[in-house]
Amino acid sequence: MMRCRKCGQRAVINMRHHRLALCEEHYLEWFIAQTQRAIEKYRMFRREHRILVAVSGGKDSLSLWDVLLQLGYEADGLYIGLGIDGGIGYSDVSLEKVRAFHERHPERTLHIVDMKETYGESIPDLARRTRRGRGKPCAVCGLVKRHIMNRVALEGGYFALATGHNLDDEAAVLFQNVLHWQTGYLARQAPVLEEGGGLARKVKPFCRFYEREVAAYALMRGIDYIYDECPYAVGAKTIYYKELLNQLELKSPGSKHQFYLQFLEARRRGLITFAGGQENVDLHPCERCGQPTTAPGLCAFCRLWEGQADGAAVQLL
Repeated sequence: MMRCRKCGQRAVINMRHHRLALCEEHYLEWFIAQTQRAIEKYRMFRREHRILVAVSGGKDSLSLWDVLLQLGYEADGLYIGLGIDGGIGYSDVSLEKVRAFHERHPERTLHIVDMKETYGESIPDLARRTRRGRGKPCAVCGLVKRHIMNRVALEGGYFALATGHNLDDEAAVLFQNVLHWQTGYLARQAPVLEEGGGLARKVKPFCRFYEREVAAYALMRGIDYIYDECPYAVGAKTIYYKELLNQLELKSPGSKHQFYLQFLEARRRGLITFAGGQENVDLHPCERCGQPTTAPGLCAFCRLWEGQADGAAVQLL
């Protein structure tokens, strides 16, 4: 039987990469402290700042909102209703989970943006109609979510927009970007994307936690979240890359942690630099919505509603 490193009681989780086993009480304590440590290390925000948390109904985003509230931050939530069914009422169930969590914290604000009500079309509708989507919702979903999150964060006067991306997410994206040498994306992959040019500040407080660590936190805290993946995520390349990295992690514990953090450290020390960062592009307001874009006239988001191609605009949101 594993014993907690701090108190000697029965451990409920063993983190081989940290060589650390902890009981439930000390794991929750460790998890919250590590989140605060990441916030401070990467200078994400301070106590006096208002934070907007993008919540999907999944374990990562709801756990992040929970931790920030426990740490005493003024953190509100933003849920975007995408109108995805997939035979399981995916969006409806997700919203139920978010509302249930918010009921436990009525003092905080929950912003809800319903795609169908606000813009007249759901994500599947938009994907079927536009050339950018070509019937594949994932192609338009990311663009739409980034646009809405940026708008609500700026309009609400929030200091930063926080997302629940964990280490597995970040390592898989990094692996994909390195594999294809997507230097523009590599330049923007970081725990913090600074605000400027009409773009809200974006932060990822969970970027150093493995997915299983976040899941363990949600379970111990009794957070009810949607277990199903988005039905359109089946077969996604990022899931395949996660599986490859999981095999590596099994053979060499801590590999994902090392891969991601050493990338950040090398960039911090100036050992690697990439063109294509936010500071290297010419941003100007969209003629219709006012959000930043590199394209002349309308931004890619506004062009979606006219069924136009996405053109050569650089998406930084």
